[in-house]
Amino acid sequence: MSVSSRRRRRHHGESRRTQEERRSRTQARLLEATTECLVDLGWSGTSTTEVARRAGVSRGAQQHHYPTKMVLVAAALEHLLEAQRLAYETAFAVLPAERRNVEGALDLLWQVFRGRPAKALMELAVAARTDDELRPLCCDLNERILRVIVEVFERLFPANTLPPDFTDTVLRGLFAMFVGLSLQNALDDDVNGHQAAVLRQVKDIARLIVPEPGGPAPGGPAPDTPDAQAVSSDEAEPRAAAAPGT
Repeated sequence: MSVSSRRRRRHHGESRRTQEERRSRTQARLLEATTECLVDLGWSGTSTTEVARRAGVSRGAQQHHYPTKMVLVAAALEHLLEAQRLAYETAFAVLPAERRNVEGALDLLWQVFRGRPAKALMELAVAARTDDELRPLCCDLNERILRVIVEVFERLFPANTLPPDFTDTVLRGLFAMFVGLSLQNALDDDVNGHQAAVLRQVKDIARLIVPEPGGPAPGGPAPDTPDAQAVSSDEAEPRAAAAPGT
C-alpha cells in the first residue's frame, strides 16, 4: 500500500470518528432538551420545534436524528432510565463509609425521585393515561423503573438474605410510596415536613429488614443481647470439648 493510500485511509477513519462524535453530541443535546421540555412545559407543551431550539440545533438536524416527536420521546425515555441508574450507583459509591447502607440508599433514592429526570418520566406516565399514541410507549414504564430499582438494590446489597419474592414486593411498595410522595413534593416542596417524616419512618423500618454489613440476620438476636451471648457460649462449649481430641 502506498503512503498516499495509508494517509487517505487514516484520514477517512479520523473523519468517521469525528462524524460519530458530532452525531453523539447532537443526540445528547436533543435528549437533554426533551427532558427540559417535559419538566418545564409538560407533555402537551413539548414540541420538536421547541426541543430543537433548546438544543441549539436546526429543525433539519433534529428531524434527521429523530423524525417525529414520538421517536424523540422514546429515545429520551431510554436515555433517562439509563442515566438515572448510573447516577444513583455513582452517587452511592462515593458516599462516606458510614452512609453506605440502606439508610443512605433510601436518601439517594428520594433524591432521584425529586430530580428533573424523574419528573420527566412522571410526566410521561401521567400523560399516557389519556394519550392513545403515548400509552403503548409508557404502559410498562413503572415496571421498567422498578426493575432498575431491584437490580440496583441487589448490586448494592449482594449479601442480603431476603427472599427474592419478599424483596420484590417490598421494593414495589416502596416505589409506589415514593411515586405518591414525589407527586406531592412537586406541588408543595414538603413545606410542612410531612414527606420527610414519612421517609424517617421508612428508614427506621428498612434498618430492621436490611441489617448493616456484619450485623445479625433479620429476626436474629443482636450481638450484645443476652440471647446472642448465650448462643455464643453454647457454641463455644462443644468446640472447647473437642479441642483435646484434635
